[in-house]
Amino acid sequence: MKDKRILYVSSEVVPYLPETEISSMSFEAPRMVNKQGGQIRIFMPRFGNINERRHQLHEVIRLSGINLVINDLDMPLIIKVASIPKERIQVYFIDNEEYFKRKATLTDEDGNLFPDNDERAIFFAKGVIETVKKLNWAPDIIHVNGWLASLLPLYLREYYKTEPLFTESKIVTSVYNQNFDGTLNKDMIKKVDFDGLDAEATKPLSNPDYVSLMKVAIDNSDAVIRGSEILPSELDDYLNRLEKPVLEYHSLEEFADPYTEFYSNTVLNG
Repeated sequence: MKDKRILYVSSEVVPYLPETEISSMSFEAPRMVNKQGGQIRIFMPRFGNINERRHQLHEVIRLSGINLVINDLDMPLIIKVASIPKERIQVYFIDNEEYFKRKATLTDEDGNLFPDNDERAIFFAKGVIETVKKLNWAPDIIHVNGWLASLLPLYLREYYKTEPLFTESKIVTSVYNQNFDGTLNKDMIKKVDFDGLDAEATKPLSNPDYVSLMKVAIDNSDAVIRGSEILPSELDDYLNRLEKPVLEYHSLEEFADPYTEFYSNTVLNG
């Protein structure tokens, strides 16, 4: 992976949030590529329960300051950055007072999904892409982890399809067993359609449950990785029928060689 550029976009990354399959892999995979001489960027949301002082987050003024239009509203984009201790790895944080100040991630203290998670997902996808544009950094691979990041492939394929920075980029989505009950806001499809995306591509979002979000990400990716050993049966069947490369599940202890081979021989040469 020497000199290859990989953009990791994740809803959670250790050490900033607790260890889960997603947060651990979103740290270990970039660390592996970094050690192999690849260039990496990691993006995640700046959730309000991330301790900015302890993790030494600071705002990057030259990257902040633009407004993103979400459902006809201007929402200011703030970019913060931190370095993972003992690793030469920087993490970029997508922030906005309205969406990410609350002291929680995706659910309230009773375990209910936040009603604006749909808008937060749109903001996160657009925020990552606009920031990478400002960095003028063209990734060879964009690797997506977690359902809050699931709109990124759709926006790259539709909203930003004429953006030259990403014309050669390959998109990989990891699918995890991160199911949630119910759906996101039922008006989500209207908010996505406001951006003029293809109606056929956004159709699954008319019922924005976990499976539909992941299907949209899968449909707009070049390759897929099974991030969990066991997946919801509907997604499992969907991947079994998929006519694009799918890497089977590998644990944290054994993922390095299969991921490297998949990136190098299947994704980049596919």
